[in-house]
Amino acid sequence: MNVIELLQGQLDENLIQQLSQHIGAESTEQTEAAASGIISTLVAGLNKNAATPDGATALVSAIDRDHDGSILEDVAGFLLGSRETSNSSTLNGAGILQHILGGKQSNTQDMLGKATGLDTAQIGKLMIALAPMVLAALGKARKQEAVSSENIGDLLSGSVKSQVNQQQEMGLLQRFLDADGDGSVMDDIANMGMKFFLNRK
Repeated sequence: MNVIELLQGQLDENLIQQLSQHIGAESTEQTEAAASGIISTLVAGLNKNAATPDGATALVSAIDRDHDGSILEDVAGFLLGSRETSNSSTLNGAGILQHILGGKQSNTQDMLGKATGLDTAQIGKLMIALAPMVLAALGKARKQEAVSSENIGDLLSGSVKSQVNQQQEMGLLQRFLDADGDGSVMDDIANMGMKFFLNRK
């Protein structure tokens, strides 16, 4: 299972339209590009977090506790608020982002904003909306493919490497998430126009 491809497959025209309205975007193309970029960034961030045994164990524990994958049955309903879950942590996008990106969240918003033309507030709102979907995909993988703390790192790294092999922009994302935050990689990605995300169709 390629987690990034699974998630991007959820970004149908209806969801993109609703997300555009949710964040006040001028065009669905901007929203689609930003959503694709956010998904790839969050999966790359999770891959980094799961690279250690402790990180992998903590991630699987969080999945078992809060993310069974059921929100994928009605992504728009759950992400945009017309449906609720019994576990409030399942849809706590802000909390999920803090765990995945930590102090890199602001720079990530800047990076994606420069690349797509959305402002950082719109990107932030979109990131909060989409973050639960990323964990839901891992919850689905855990149930369907017996993903565990021993192999979740392989699942994530395989998904990221597949994208890196196809697109050099994903390689820049990896460098960005591993960097010390000097901004240089962020500028590289923005200057390239995030071709991968903008020309995904």
